[in-house]
Amino acid sequence: MHKVIREDIDNILAEKLSWDKFKGTNVLVTGASGMVGGYILNTLVELNNRNDYGMGIYALVRNPKKLPEEIREQVIVVQQSVTEPINIDESIDFIVHAASPASPRIMKDDPVGTVAANTVGTFNTLQLAAKGSGKGYLYISSREIYGQPYEHQRVFSETDYGFVDPLSARSCYPEGKKAAETMCVCFKEQYGVNAKIARLAHTFGPGMAIDDGRVQCDFFRNVIRNEDILLKSDGSAIRTYTYVGDAIAAMFRILLDSDEIVYNIASEESTVSIRQLAEACVAAYPEKGLKLRFEIEGALAGTAPFTLGILSSERIRGIGWKPLYTLDEGIKRTISYLADTSNV
Repeated sequence: MHKVIREDIDNILAEKLSWDKFKGTNVLVTGASGMVGGYILNTLVELNNRNDYGMGIYALVRNPKKLPEEIREQVIVVQQSVTEPINIDESIDFIVHAASPASPRIMKDDPVGTVAANTVGTFNTLQLAAKGSGKGYLYISSREIYGQPYEHQRVFSETDYGFVDPLSARSCYPEGKKAAETMCVCFKEQYGVNAKIARLAHTFGPGMAIDDGRVQCDFFRNVIRNEDILLKSDGSAIRTYTYVGDAIAAMFRILLDSDEIVYNIASEESTVSIRQLAEACVAAYPEKGLKLRFEIEGALAGTAPFTLGILSSERIRGIGWKPLYTLDEGIKRTISYLADTSNV
């Protein structure tokens, strides 16, 4: 395990949470080879090893080879798509549903698969939760469910909503997430599943796919290659970024020690324009002498169609969460990991 991920897991497990709730339980993580699912899975394995909790940890993935060998040996691999019915003989107590495309390229090329992972996949995992003890179910949602803010709307709390065009194929992602959230509420109401929802701001860190088409991935790849950063827009769109280790700590807090059904996860201190993010990447490595250049071509296919995306983190901070890392620190940790592990 890379030293950055190891340190992140140490920080997550140092959180004062009700970790004992996992004792003797069976836990399923979908999307277990992705950035978020992988962090969740690694943290559970480490928790099990340190405390002898006797957990049965199930990792649902389409390609088991994407799981590190040392992790594969310590979990029960369920090889399938989350869009297929999930048949596990044991009763499942906790589920974290993190299986969903997050790449703009995939959303553009496979909108059907994107919406299916979030609708059919959520239905399948909630059905499994209802058959089990239903102790805990966490759905990983997104800032994108809020859409484009209305006039004079700057910050989204959990009860605010903007505009999403349901007749755009690009809405496969936010509309799929919205439908999935409604399913969580319905299964909670009808079957008593202890469902919770985490709405993530733009999350980055070790485990992200460096070629998935998101601007932060492009910027990190430029830095690793010692290339000037090329912006293909004016960079004025504003986003809130959260380092993955901080986001995972918040997710476990929501799953184990929260009362509300939905929480935003956002490091509001890391609210910047895309241009400022690029400038931060350049500034993080002054010895490289990199520069910021522009090549404006208009809207890029598959990108999120909103210009302002600030999430309020007041609710999650109210139950004790706060991020450990600044944006600059998160950038350096991520690039350190990617430089060691990616072929760029």
